[in-house]
Amino acid sequence: MNDKLAPDALIEAALLTQIEPLSERTMRELCVPPLSPDKLIDVLSTLKARWHNRALQLVHTHEGWRFQIDARAFERLGSLQEQRAPRYSRAVMETLAIIAYQQPVTRGDIEGIRGVAVSSNVMQTLQDRGWIEAIGHRDSIGRPALWATTEAFLTDLQLGDLTELPPLTELGELVLPDLMEMPSEAEEEAEAEAIENPAEKENHAENSPPLLN
Repeated sequence: MNDKLAPDALIEAALLTQIEPLSERTMRELCVPPLSPDKLIDVLSTLKARWHNRALQLVHTHEGWRFQIDARAFERLGSLQEQRAPRYSRAVMETLAIIAYQQPVTRGDIEGIRGVAVSSNVMQTLQDRGWIEAIGHRDSIGRPALWATTEAFLTDLQLGDLTELPPLTELGELVLPDLMEMPSEAEEEAEAEAIENPAEKENHAENSPPLLN
């Protein structure tokens, strides 16, 4: 009796149960013997056809292959979730937008554009979410870290690459309403204090040339 799962069944189960996208190499090596690249293409084609016009779709992202909810079902299914998706303050979203469109940038660059000191909590929030990372240091006084977006950022926003970012004039409509919440009183007070206390702002800023708007 043959008790081995068919490759398409095994890979389908892996895609449905793993949180992170799966690379093609990982999927090929799940099978014994490992699948050839051509055979994997056949398996993925079979799965895409099997799930065609369903609420879950097999898609290829910047990080690998995964199932994701069809946009037509996303809003309806969201009402069933007990916990709301994370929502972020305007400071967090503005900082993310600056990094996405101007990368790589230093913390001083961000502060120069926003006009206020960037809270460490803001940068930590974006790092914890997996959306930004330090990719090096600028060759200037203090060697400030250079920040850029990650592959997870592209995947979460369903972008193939950075060229697919919406125009800046559309950013508020396409990104912010789903992720942004009104700033808390503590955040508003922190930003107001940064504006009124230039010495504190200067302590955070790094030497950097002005960015183009």
